[in-house]
Amino acid sequence: QVQLVESGGGLVQPGGSLRLSCAASERLGNIYVMGWYRQAPGKQRELVAQIIGGSTDYADSVKGRFTISRDNAKNTVYLQMNSLKPEDTAVYYCNARNLVLSARNYWGQGTQVTVSS
Repeated sequence: QVQLVESGGGLVQPGGSLRLSCAASERLGNIYVMGWYRQAPGKQRELVAQIIGGSTDYADSVKGRFTISRDNAKNTVYLQMNSLKPEDTAVYYCNARNLVLSARNYWGQGTQVTVSS
């Protein structure tokens, strides 16, 4: 069972930056899609960004502001969030999804990001 542990959330003012980290308990190669999702109160969980090998994909609402990256040597995925807005406030979850074996789909416990003045 893969464990994912997020860190880096917190309270930040509008226009500020945060970097989220997601550390996996074991090496996850490029057969896994690594993604960041978020869920705001009263809303469905939505995909924010994902990385497959060297390719990345972003939700329209974060394009140009957020950057996802992965360090396979450290078994860690990052989400750099710049120019944060109040509407970015949510619990952010890390996800690892096996491209071949769909049952191997893992979630972290989530980290709260609050953007407020």
